[in-house]
Amino acid sequence: MKNKRILFTGGGTAGHVIVNLALIPEFQKQGYEVDYIGSYEGIERQLIESISGVTYHSISTGKLRRYMSKENFKDPFKVMKGLLQSIGIIRKRKPRVVFSKGGFVSVPVVAAAKLNRVPAIIHESDYTPGLANKLSFPFAHKILATFPETMQHLPEEKGEYIGAVVREELFTGNARKGLQLCGFTSQKPVLMVMGGSTGSKKINEAVRSNLEPLLNDLQVIHVCGKNNVDPAFNHRGYAQFEYVKDELKDLFAASDFVVSRAGSNSIFEFLALRKPMLLIPLSRKASRGDQILNADSFVKQGYAHKLEEEDLSNERLLSEIRHLIDDKEAMIQQMENYQSEKTKERVVSLIQNAQK
Repeated sequence: MKNKRILFTGGGTAGHVIVNLALIPEFQKQGYEVDYIGSYEGIERQLIESISGVTYHSISTGKLRRYMSKENFKDPFKVMKGLLQSIGIIRKRKPRVVFSKGGFVSVPVVAAAKLNRVPAIIHESDYTPGLANKLSFPFAHKILATFPETMQHLPEEKGEYIGAVVREELFTGNARKGLQLCGFTSQKPVLMVMGGSTGSKKINEAVRSNLEPLLNDLQVIHVCGKNNVDPAFNHRGYAQFEYVKDELKDLFAASDFVVSRAGSNSIFEFLALRKPMLLIPLSRKASRGDQILNADSFVKQGYAHKLEEEDLSNERLLSEIRHLIDDKEAMIQQMENYQSEKTKERVVSLIQNAQK
């Protein structure tokens, strides 16, 4: 095949990049040249630019707000600039297909692909589609869903349920390395706490307020978000990180339980790794409620417990973690019924078949 080139897009949060990180190596192995369109300063830039062989292109992007702000008047011009930039990049680089993970930056890219007659495939991770993906649907060749329930929200002629794409390197983690990285022993179980790529002030505070009772029975890995490491908490058995990339697989391998937000990509990774989880989804005040639906789906299937953010207190968090520990074996047994290996193969096949 001549011109084996693929273009990826997606950003704004780590969740809009993770699936791309899982797929990019697959296409590089097959000899594809890989381009990525993201924003100037988004987290996608720091995650993608470190990958050898990927050409990163920055474009202007707005934020699709649901509330009144003077910035709303500027954003249409930013999006239009991003559209023109995307058209130029696609015409110059000539990808055979575009794969979008969503986020604000992806809208002009998917629209530009349509204008250049390049097929674009969208991957929707959440239970219900986000606003950016909804705006992109008319320009998409195909829309892939992670949850079967999502199909009712997709155009019938474009939608396909495929499940979650999980990064293969997560299965190669070394528990011993993870324990050494944290200065932990193998004598106590490990709880990993993750508040999302930007961290959660409320979760961070609740965990630190409960450190003494938690550390009686557990060791705690706390991924607390950028600028949220607090050197005042230097307890033995407690390790803090702003963000983890290469070592994440080893920390997962060392962990027995997870407390986390309920972003789709993350919770499916915990599921694939058989990690019992307590999910604290973003509230409807801070989001469109997609994480609540994600968490409800996992609770229904016996994969997780859920704690609403409005109900989060020091006492309640400690109680729910103890409940999680008690239910460990039952959760793992339910997780054994889930298989994720074939999903990535199916996505790769769909992308290949869509190429013009």
